[in-house]
Amino acid sequence: MTRTAVVTGSSSGIGAATKRALEADGFSVFGIDLHGADLDADLGTTEGRARAISHALEFCDGTLDALIPCAGLSGLPDRPGSLLASINYFGTVDLILGLKAALQASGAASVVAISSNSTTIQPGVPMAVVDACLRHDEALARSTADAASSLASYPATKTAIAWWIRSQAVDPSWVDHGAHLNALAPGMIETAMVAEGRADPTIGKFFDLLPIPRGRTGRPEEVAALIALLCSPLGRNFVGSILSIDGGTDALLRTRDWPKPMSTA
Repeated sequence: MTRTAVVTGSSSGIGAATKRALEADGFSVFGIDLHGADLDADLGTTEGRARAISHALEFCDGTLDALIPCAGLSGLPDRPGSLLASINYFGTVDLILGLKAALQASGAASVVAISSNSTTIQPGVPMAVVDACLRHDEALARSTADAASSLASYPATKTAIAWWIRSQAVDPSWVDHGAHLNALAPGMIETAMVAEGRADPTIGKFFDLLPIPRGRTGRPEEVAALIALLCSPLGRNFVGSILSIDGGTDALLRTRDWPKPMSTA
């Protein structure tokens, strides 16, 4: 039986590479993006998410084996933070929840969300944005993110995704149905998102200052290969993991912050 997968942000970058990788592994993949996908939908709106969920359920006929929500936006000086709250967080979480029954029906489903190493290497993450997202209050998350700016809200939305994934991964409604939820924390990957940031006259000059011990930025195909592993039978023991794939940036800047021994106080 052919395995089914849904990938958002499938027209470029990590999403496109993931769609190709999963198809090479035998999956039938349904791509969703703003333009140029199997379904064009705006995941920054409730209407777009509902449309995406409806078409995805029709595609998989009620049984979904993998969901990889890659769609997202980066922070830019002139971009409202509210866009990031709606697309990055709610465009990820609402889709996962909307397809939960289909993922449960698989009996061995994989969900791989996209967080970021900005959650650990960027100082001053606005926790009010994180909290509003985790309360699932989109109106509050949008207004709080606008007040914080999109540059600060980017790591906030990605922190919220990571914490939501970890909390849900061990919930019986997922794990007892064989579904395993994880997230990746990529560093600087050569995608349209990074190209957009480099082209910005205000922040572009800072991109090449990011230390990457590996000596180069990452490639979408490298991230997709890890996603494909997590969606394979060999990835079943990853549950609630946040996997860094950033060329060593986090290890360099926060060497002893992880692992962090549990306090007995």
